[in-house]
Amino acid sequence: MREQRSKKDEYQKALTAFSLAVKDFQKGDFDKAAAAFKDFIEKFPADKEIVDRARAYLAISQKRPKKEAVTLKGFDDYYHLAVAKINQKDGAGALKALDKALEFKEREALVYYLQADASCLMGRTDEGLELLKKAVQKDKNFAILAQNEPDFESLWEDKKFKLITKIV
Repeated sequence: MREQRSKKDEYQKALTAFSLAVKDFQKGDFDKAAAAFKDFIEKFPADKEIVDRARAYLAISQKRPKKEAVTLKGFDDYYHLAVAKINQKDGAGALKALDKALEFKEREALVYYLQADASCLMGRTDEGLELLKKAVQKDKNFAILAQNEPDFESLWEDKKFKLITKIV
């Protein structure tokens, strides 16, 4: 009975280790995944079916091209990165990119609008409304955009939002 429990515990450990390696693979962190699959194969050689899968994942991980670092150079680069981060629902990443974009164009209404969007994605409504107000003060067109932006949908009935986006 004890031996059976020990085998079951060992199998559970193997499954856990394999699933963690797969998560790294799915995240696109192929170097980390490859190391985890190698480690798994060394630690759990008896689990043939899972080891075969791990070898397949390992081979794929090792064949993936290495990610090359991209150097962001100006406003447009940081703006596009921020938009991509917003589309990925990564508000914090978007705000970081937008802070850099502001270094190039300090008074850009578009940056304030995107900061408002990212802040709202993060649940920071008051901050988002203040940033939206700045954007609309600089360019009234952002009032119309905000009224139709799905990321602001939770605010469409908010009194402050209505006041900021009111078109005169």
